[in-house]
Amino acid sequence: MIAPLEQISTPTRRLSEYLATALARPLPAAVVEKARHHVLDTLAAMVSGTTLQPGGIAISYVEALGGAGEAAVVGTRLRTSAVNAALANGILAHADETDDSHAPSRTHPGCAVIPATLAIAERIHASGEQFLRAVVLGYDVCARVNHALGADSLAAAARSTHSFGGVFGAGAAAGALLGLDVVKVRHLLSYCAQQASGVACNVRDSEHIEKAFDFGGMPARNGVAAATMVAHGFTGVDDVFSGERNFLEAYSAAPDPAQLAEALGERFDILGTNIKKWSVGSPAQAALDSLSYLMETTPFAVADVVAIRVHLPARSARTVDNAPMPDINVQHLVALLIADRGLAFQSVHDGARMHDPAVVAVRRLVELVPSQELMQAQPPRQAIVEVTLRDGRALVHRTRAVRGTADNPMTRAEVEAKALDLMSGVLGARRAQEFVEAVRTIEYNRDMCELCRYWEPAC
Repeated sequence: MIAPLEQISTPTRRLSEYLATALARPLPAAVVEKARHHVLDTLAAMVSGTTLQPGGIAISYVEALGGAGEAAVVGTRLRTSAVNAALANGILAHADETDDSHAPSRTHPGCAVIPATLAIAERIHASGEQFLRAVVLGYDVCARVNHALGADSLAAAARSTHSFGGVFGAGAAAGALLGLDVVKVRHLLSYCAQQASGVACNVRDSEHIEKAFDFGGMPARNGVAAATMVAHGFTGVDDVFSGERNFLEAYSAAPDPAQLAEALGERFDILGTNIKKWSVGSPAQAALDSLSYLMETTPFAVADVVAIRVHLPARSARTVDNAPMPDINVQHLVALLIADRGLAFQSVHDGARMHDPAVVAVRRLVELVPSQELMQAQPPRQAIVEVTLRDGRALVHRTRAVRGTADNPMTRAEVEAKALDLMSGVLGARRAQEFVEAVRTIEYNRDMCELCRYWEPAC
């Protein structure tokens, strides 16, 4: 039995009505352009993810599962069910630390939302315009659910904020593409709530496999499962966000239900989502920005360096201090940038370079300084880098707004350059360039299945 409308809370009613009609609403031009950037950045992360251990395991796992050929696994010729494709592509998108992030909600929306949206878009042969609108919707819902829960409180309780918001964002995007009406959307939200899970112990995952599942694969898969189950006829609770034993009260001591539908259609959270300039962990971004600035403005040779001090917020410093993975270890990344005069996807993921004598020699000069003062600084995740030279000069630069964040966004050219670096090693330079050009006009694509030809490897 469907609950009478007066029994549905105002936030749930507003959210479900918006979800059921979102694909009929044109997006502002700036939102469309930003959405293209995030789609390209996430698809490029999937392509590069095929070369990494989490991606390889995900591909072989879903290949063994089989399944109807509804959707593609990006970077391969494999087709499988939409649910399995969302799982694999979500893991590929977060196979390392190159995907996007939304700091206020503590989520990585792209690696959950875009794989889910892509899987359903292929399954139903949706247009590029429908795909982009669903992606933007997914980012909006992903952020708002965590705002309603209280992202900081959720994280303090050792919950994985990334998978909580991610499953709702993925489910909302998938459900919108499937044309669920307002009643079915409310049931979809209940199925997302039942599947929202995740424990923040994934930060201890040294091989990044479980973390890739938690951030990307699990929420993408669960969101697609929720949407397709409800589309098939599964029914559920009419308002999972209010009433007895509701979702918000189960996971938050002080929930704010109004946040579920706050400024929908007015505030687009994809505009506030960060794209990483460097294909490394977020805490290292500002340090590399600072060092890069010093190298560009005051050129110096490796032999000129006496000492390097990297000041990071104390919490960030714990994550990147001599971490076992090369793309997380800030001392290694700083040394690599100086030794190579630049960073590329291949170099930052090359474990052998952690033992390269030239890099190790520079790394011995790097001191990481945890800073309580930077913990309070806004915008967050600032860094100060000091380089002392043999001639006595002390070079210092503080990065306040990291390149690629909402406070200092990357240009289209920068996003495309990063994507080419991620994809060229897998697809070749020509195919990668064609892929980039196809995404520039993705909203004019009549059938999202046509995009496959750009990411499939050559025979």
